[in-house]
Amino acid sequence: MKRSTLLTVGLLSLAPATAFAHPHIFVEARLEIVAAPDGSIQELRNVWRFDEVFSSSVVMDFDKNTDLKLEPNELAEVGKTVRDSLADYDYYMNLTIDGKNITVQKPDIIHVDYKEGQLLMFFAVKPVEKMPLKGKLSFGVYDPTLYTSIDFPTDNELATVGDGFKACKRAVVRPDADQVISENKQSLTDAFFNDPTGTNMSKLFATRLEVTC
Repeated sequence: MKRSTLLTVGLLSLAPATAFAHPHIFVEARLEIVAAPDGSIQELRNVWRFDEVFSSSVVMDFDKNTDLKLEPNELAEVGKTVRDSLADYDYYMNLTIDGKNITVQKPDIIHVDYKEGQLLMFFAVKPVEKMPLKGKLSFGVYDPTLYTSIDFPTDNELATVGDGFKACKRAVVRPDADQVISENKQSLTDAFFNDPTGTNMSKLFATRLEVTC
């Protein structure tokens, strides 16, 4: 059975694809969208804090000297593995401009730390094409397999940085799951819940920041 189409592809291979209909990994996230001087999107800065259960499993897998902590070289190996693994999933970034999907470039590096029993990752990505601050832009972070739950604890964790946003209106959208299901009964089939990797419908449930300029 095919394994590991999730955050930890090649990192832990925790579960088969058919088990992805509900989350097993929980992340508290922060996203900063940075405007460039020319009035476009310069980069998107991510901070991810993982739940303690998943974090401890990463320690077990990457603690090569078995000292129950992650040394700098071990943390770097985690970052390299995730950087390679998430390329096919666009680093869970969900960007659109006037409804058009925008992909992102591979980050130069994913910095990893381990504090108070939790794994943290820090990285920045850039759009593969220019995203001018015109029209309606949407920014979200979600796992299309539904294996990883990515949560923004407060609306402030979806932040804009730079003068280019001064003329824009912003709104954090937190979809109600029951409402999404009710409004999309024709699209949300049993096949989606059994194998969401075959669809792109999970983004309907994802928290996002909408910016209108």
